[in-house]
Amino acid sequence: MKKIFSLAIMLAAGALSASAQVTDEVLDRRPQTTAPVSGEAIQQGNWLVGAEIGNIGHNFKSETFTLDLAPRAGYFVSDNAVIGASVQLGLSVYDGGESFRYGLTPFVRYYFPEGAAPTHRWFGEAVLGLAGSSEEDSDGDAIFSRVYGVKAGYAHFVASNVALEGTLNLIRSSADIDTGNSSTGLSLGLGLQVYLPGRNN
Repeated sequence: MKKIFSLAIMLAAGALSASAQVTDEVLDRRPQTTAPVSGEAIQQGNWLVGAEIGNIGHNFKSETFTLDLAPRAGYFVSDNAVIGASVQLGLSVYDGGESFRYGLTPFVRYYFPEGAAPTHRWFGEAVLGLAGSSEEDSDGDAIFSRVYGVKAGYAHFVASNVALEGTLNLIRSSADIDTGNSSTGLSLGLGLQVYLPGRNN
């Protein structure tokens, strides 16, 4: 009886050990969702390259598809501070036509040391530039106007040099050829940024 009891305990211990090894192997194969960055990505001399998706959607009632995309590049002039430019591209396709939006908005971004953690950073951004819109077969094509505003954002590093970003944007623009009026808008943006080391980093 003692031999059977001892054998059962040894089998149970072996099963638990095998289970723990399988669990560790499964955990090691999980996709990476966060990574420590420790300020290396946002130091002077590095480059920032990426894009923000400001709006993508389809209105079923009006049969309108909308897509706004903003590729960007910037240079870290000091630790935590970036100066760069973003190209604004937008498309709206609707029943009977389409319109295209475009612009160039230089920006200044600052990553706050307060509240920083190894895997994320909070930042603020100011933008100032020109934008326009073009409606197909319109006499008022290629009208430019000022664009300016501020953004508050959160960068979550999924790798040591790649971050997913969310921003809350307050932008003022009069780049609307349909109304000719200026407008201020509050919007959310989602982006992906890659932090490239500079030559000396």
